[in-house]
Formats: sequence, structure tokens, C-alpha cells
Amino acid sequence: MPGRTHSSTAANRPDVPAPETRGTRPAGGPGTAPHASTAQALEEQGGTPLTAGERTGVVRPLPARPCYRRQLRRIGSGRVLDIGCGVGDTLADCAPGSVGIDHDPRSVHKCRARGLTAYTADAFLASPHARPGTFDALLCAHVLEHLEDEQVEGLLRAYLRYVRPGGGVLLITPQEAGHRAEAAPVRFTDFTLLRAFAESAGLAVRRTYSYPLPRAAGKLLRRNVFALVGQVPR
Repeated sequence: MPGRTHSSTAANRPDVPAPETRGTRPAGGPGTAPHASTAQALEEQGGTPLTAGERTGVVRPLPARPCYRRQLRRIGSGRVLDIGCGVGDTLADCAPGSVGIDHDPRSVHKCRARGLTAYTADAFLASPHARPGTFDALLCAHVLEHLEDEQVEGLLRAYLRYVRPGGGVLLITPQEAGHRAEAAPVRFTDFTLLRAFAESAGLAVRRTYSYPLPRAAGKLLRRNVFALVGQVPR
């Protein structure tokens, strides 16, 4: 599986988890959608305590998540499906008709309070927006590093169907400093793994790059990320 390709960066860093440090978890039962969540980060910041059910699933961390609207320009200016949208900081600057998905109902509520369109994963499936080819682009930022191999593949398969043929895809994961700061990451997901996941999903990889600074800054700067720009086949 793509995620079991050992990253040379991770292998040489004792503080970065190796790719197979955890057992495989199921990608979700019938009638459910893959998801990412901000729930754990909210609890750690002193938010409302989580129920046992809210503690399950994948977590996506960190307050002060950067806004990636400028990066989205690399894949067009149309409607975006933002997977793991959090409280909607990037979604707020996307084109009208864009939609966010997050596992945490509180994040979805905050998005809606801002006038944004957002759903939990399963609610999205029942929404009028869950139609093939509805969106022009897909954003998935600070999510994949929290997923096992099968979950990454399931998530991309589940949501890429809603992006039109020829539409753009932007995948973003943290570099070393950001990875260490995140809540419960599964593995260090670098350019090698991003490319493997994208190609496994059938995407054409157009570009990979380090943002906002060159790659070396990732060891110190939490906001430095790996970015992959892909395209859905026409």
C-alpha cells in the first residue's frame, strides 16, 4: 500500500513516527463517509468535554491553522470541497458554492454561524451537494497524516467523485515542526507519500512544493507544509 513506503526523512529522524507504528483501523462501515476531525484539538484548548462517541474517528489538530486560499489559486478559482474544513478559515474565502466537511459538529456549527455551507461527513452524503462532478477542486489539508493507508485511499476515493473531470486537487501535510505539534499523527507524510497516495487515487500529479518557505525551514517552522497539486483525470 502507498503509505507503507518508508519515507527517507522519517527514517532518519528519531522524533518522527515510522509509517507502521499502529495497527490498521477500519475505514468506516456501510453508509458512513470517511472523515477528519478537529474535536481533540478543541478539547485540549479547554472546549466542551467530548463524549465517548466524539473521541472516536480521526483527529485533525491545531488552532492557528494557516489559510490556504492563495494555494487554491494553483488549482483554479471555482467551487471547492474542503475536507477537514475546521471552523472554515479557508472555506470563507472560497468561491460561492464551496462546501466544507468536518467530523466535529461544533466546527460545522461554527462554519454555519459564519454563513458558510458545511456538513458532518454523513450529513454531506444526504445533502443536495453530494452529486458527482459538483465541485471544481478538492482541498485536503492537515488530514492525511492522521490516517492509516486504507483510510487515505478510502477518503480520496469517496470524495474525488464529487470533483469534475479535469478539476484540481490540493493535498497538504505538515513538515517536521508541524508534525511534532499535531495531535496524534499516524505517520510523517512527506512528498514521497503524498505522491504515492495521489497516484494510487488516479490523480495526475502536477507539482509538489514546500510552503511558505523552502523545505529546510520545516524543521523549525510549524506552518511549513508539503503541498501537492494534482488533477482529476478528464
